[in-house]
Amino acid sequence: MLAYIGRRILQMIPVFIGVTIILFILRSPGILSGDPVRMITGERAISETLYNQIVAENGLDKPVYVQYWRYLTALVHGDLGESYQKGRAVTDILLDKFPNTFKLAAAAIIVEMFFGIAAGLISALKRYSFWDVLVTLSTSVLVAMPVFWLGLLLQFVFAVKFKQWGLPYLPVSGMSSREFPTAVHIIMPAVTLASVSTAYAARIMRSQLLEVMGQDYIRTAAAKGLSGGRVIWGHAMKNAMIPVVTYFGLDLGAMVGGTIITESIFNWPGVGREIYLAIQQRDWPIVMGGTIIIVFMVMVINLLVDISYAFLDPRIRYGKQAT
Repeated sequence: MLAYIGRRILQMIPVFIGVTIILFILRSPGILSGDPVRMITGERAISETLYNQIVAENGLDKPVYVQYWRYLTALVHGDLGESYQKGRAVTDILLDKFPNTFKLAAAAIIVEMFFGIAAGLISALKRYSFWDVLVTLSTSVLVAMPVFWLGLLLQFVFAVKFKQWGLPYLPVSGMSSREFPTAVHIIMPAVTLASVSTAYAARIMRSQLLEVMGQDYIRTAAAKGLSGGRVIWGHAMKNAMIPVVTYFGLDLGAMVGGTIITESIFNWPGVGREIYLAIQQRDWPIVMGGTIIIVFMVMVINLLVDISYAFLDPRIRYGKQAT
């Protein structure tokens, strides 16, 4: 088992290094617009002497491979650089914003688990009925709908229109206000972030439950006189939930990475919005630092899911696949 975990960790290293190389190349002058020195000094005019001094202090006069090695060395020690615009360590900036992003991702996972499992369960138990058709159509629409458009639609209906109609409405943006607590502010961003994932979770739940319900041991349990509820909840759901739970684990990492659009739409003060603002300002240290942290989180979550699978089913371990 330790050998399996070690191999999985070793596989993460080239992926992580590859991501850092791509990000480093993208921030290099000539690839994307924006002079790093001008980002540091702002728009004010500076002398050529001062310009060259800043270039030398930041190592921008060195070859690209030397700059990358310095960046990678600092990264290993937890140093993500310093923001051009804010003059603060990127690590400190992202640590301030990460709890807000985690709250949003956790709320989205809760929405996804509740509505995804419920919709898939209803669809499977009411196969070919009105409810099955409704779930199928709804999930198809959610999968095809752009996240930014859904977020704007929710803002227009539940914030703007509900307020005009005199109905209880939701805050249009932000994380907290005098009128609404954070628990209310998080509703629309969480629903927006979880929309596509909820649709996929419902489809997985439906297909898995239908497959399990057709197994011999389910028919045997029913033949022994067990009630429908005991057959479903005591036998079918246990096996049907395994792929669904795995999907939730993998999707948590994807949600953290997908918060850039959602946080920007709802002005949610998290890592995603910070990266979005940094892209606009060409503040590459924040962009690179935030992206690297998100990639690292996704890789760690995937590793934990793989390890849990190896514990549950030894056949998936490397060198022990069933033939």
